[in-house]
Amino acid sequence: MRHLMSPLDFTTSELDALFDLACDIEKNPKKYAHVCDGKKLATCFYEPSTRTRLSFEAAMMNLGGNVLGFSEASSSSAAKGESVSDTIRVISCYADICAMRHPKEGAPMVAASKSGIPVINAGDGGHQHPTQTLTDLLTIRNLHGKLNNFTIGLCGDLKFGRTVHSLIRALLRYDNIHFVFISPDELRIPDYIIDELKEKNATYEEVIMLDDVIDKLDILYMTRVQRERFFNEEDYVRLKNFYILTKEKMDKAKETCIVMHPLPRVNEISVEVDDDPRASYFKQAQYGVYVRMALIMTLLELEVKDA
Repeated sequence: MRHLMSPLDFTTSELDALFDLACDIEKNPKKYAHVCDGKKLATCFYEPSTRTRLSFEAAMMNLGGNVLGFSEASSSSAAKGESVSDTIRVISCYADICAMRHPKEGAPMVAASKSGIPVINAGDGGHQHPTQTLTDLLTIRNLHGKLNNFTIGLCGDLKFGRTVHSLIRALLRYDNIHFVFISPDELRIPDYIIDELKEKNATYEEVIMLDDVIDKLDILYMTRVQRERFFNEEDYVRLKNFYILTKEKMDKAKETCIVMHPLPRVNEISVEVDDDPRASYFKQAQYGVYVRMALIMTLLELEVKDA
C-alpha cells in the first residue's frame, strides 16, 4: 500500500507515467468513467478548502466512485477530541482511499502510519501541498512542453508559500532550470530553500521588482502578498502594488510565457489579464482534476478494463 505525503514520493519516471495517464484521461474521459465503480474516497478536511476538496471530489466522481467525509474539524469527532490516528482507523473501515487536509504539519503522515487505506496529503499547515505541485508540474509539461531547460519566476510570498516551496523542490530534480525569486525582503525565499538550490548547483537570482525580469521568463508563477505577514501597515502599503500583474506588464513578457497561480487570487493578477492566451491559472485548476484522477487510480492500482 502506498501513500502520497510529498511530491518527492514519486520518482521522475513515475511522475511521467502519472502525467501520461492524466493526459489520456483529459482526452478520453468516457474511457475512465467507471474505473472506480464501487470505490469510496474519504475527504477529511480539518480546515476549510474550496478548490482542493472539490477537485478531489470531482476527480472521484468522474471516475465513477463515491465521496464521503467532512469539510472542517468542527463537523467531525475531532471537535470531541478524537485523534487523527483513531479517525483514520475508522475511516479505513468505510472508504478505499483518503485525502486529508490538516493545519498541523505532519498530521497526514501520522494518519498514513496507522491507516489501512492509501492516504493523500491534501495540505498540512505550511509544510507540503503535493497534489498542487503535481498539478503545477502537469501544467508546465503540457503548456510549456517540457520539465527542463526554462527560466521560472516565482513572485509574491516566497517565505510562507507552501506551494512555492514544494514546486521548487520538485523542479530541482530536472535539468537546467533557472529560478528567479521576486519578492520584498520581508517575504524572500527561506535560507533552507537557498541551501537546497546550492546543494543541487541550481542557478537562481533574487530581485524585488517584477518589471526588471518579466521579459526573460518562460513561466511566471504568481502568489499573493499576504497582508497578515507584515509587521506594520506601512510596509504592506509600500509593497502591495509591486506585484499586480497588469496588461502593461504582460506586454513586456515573452509571447510564449505562461502565467500560473495556485489560486485563490486577490488583486495580484488584474482581471484584464484573464483574456490573455498566456494566462493559464484556470486551465491549471482543470489539470488539478485530471492529475488527482490519475493519482487515485495509481494509489488504488486500478486500470481501465478492456471492453
